[in-house]
Amino acid sequence: MTSRGFENYPFIPDFSNLGFDTGVAFVVSALLAILVNAEAQGWMATLLGDYDPEYKDRFHFNVFFHLSVLGSLCYLVAGFGWPKPVRINPANFKYPRLYTILVRFTGMFANFMLANIAASLVFVIRFIDFDPLVFLMVAGVNLATAVYHLIPLPPLAAGSLITVWLPDYSPRQRRAVYYSGSLIILAILGAERITGVGIFRPYLDPLVRALLRFLVA
Repeated sequence: MTSRGFENYPFIPDFSNLGFDTGVAFVVSALLAILVNAEAQGWMATLLGDYDPEYKDRFHFNVFFHLSVLGSLCYLVAGFGWPKPVRINPANFKYPRLYTILVRFTGMFANFMLANIAASLVFVIRFIDFDPLVFLMVAGVNLATAVYHLIPLPPLAAGSLITVWLPDYSPRQRRAVYYSGSLIILAILGAERITGVGIFRPYLDPLVRALLRFLVA
């Protein structure tokens, strides 16, 4: 499967026809998307007042500590995913609901910014004899991650628009909400891929491609 044409994004790997260089570029891009999303959330939470020395898992810049099993699986199913939920304590915020939403959306914004940087490099290096595969893949995967986080289901960014209005619940209940949301997202996207009946993709995939064309051009 080629990944050099805009029509192939969001990029979903076809393991029956996947080149080694394309596969490596996809894995690297997905790991970068997870890393910048999680670290950006941690940075914004700290900036807004949620600082706790025990939150050492926020800023280690080791993507493997941010990996979510279901979020990583989603990259293989739909070309986007999510990191393990970043721990925050809304009680430390001046405006708990608003700041929680800002923190979650910061991860999505970081993906968009990384896509912008990668797309700018694609634009520059196309004037020289250099294959832009890696940078185009980074741009495409991060754009897909940013756009699909507009789906209002936890653990995606827009899901915080719903979860902030839920009554206070324990960490176990919070994990259950995120886990249930993850399963729902995977079930919907898996059904889309198997049946061909679009729920999210007919609306979000064209947006990913349009943004990618705009940024690269």
